[in-house]
Amino acid sequence: MAQAIFGGGCFWCTEAVFLSLKGVENVISGYAGGRIENPSYEQICNGDTEHAEVIQINFDDQQIDFKQLLDVFFATHDPTTLNRQGNDVGTQYRSVIYFENAQQQQQASDYIDSLKADGLNIVTELSPVPTFYPAEDYHQNFYARNPSQGYCNFAIPPKLMKLRSKFNDLLKNDE
Repeated sequence: MAQAIFGGGCFWCTEAVFLSLKGVENVISGYAGGRIENPSYEQICNGDTEHAEVIQINFDDQQIDFKQLLDVFFATHDPTTLNRQGNDVGTQYRSVIYFENAQQQQQASDYIDSLKADGLNIVTELSPVPTFYPAEDYHQNFYARNPSQGYCNFAIPPKLMKLRSKFNDLLKNDE
């Protein structure tokens, strides 16, 4: 089992996207990259802890590889806006890839370089994996458990539609 940690704004949104992919065994919403231990959601929301909302993706790299995860990551959030995704504003919503090893670092760096060569102003942070803190239980699998929640209804369906249109071949059979 391989692992990737991405931050692309609200973890409810990114979790819903990556849970749809074949080869993804589970996704854990959490916090990383900050300066205090065991932060709470309330602490993260005020933006003072320097953590990002992230997801930890556990995947079978024989079914889906890190490059394919990068394809989905960059297509389903805006990597050109600093500390903002849609209506979510603050450092906790920054675009970030925390790499697990030199291979992930190189692949992510090359991917970012190719987007920049295409003229995009990519602001995605690329850093070694810091301590990952799982978010509170009520944040886990949030969209599946709360599909009628207002924010979820507004923000997540467009991401899932984009995922289906661009990456249908990567989706689990039941999607």
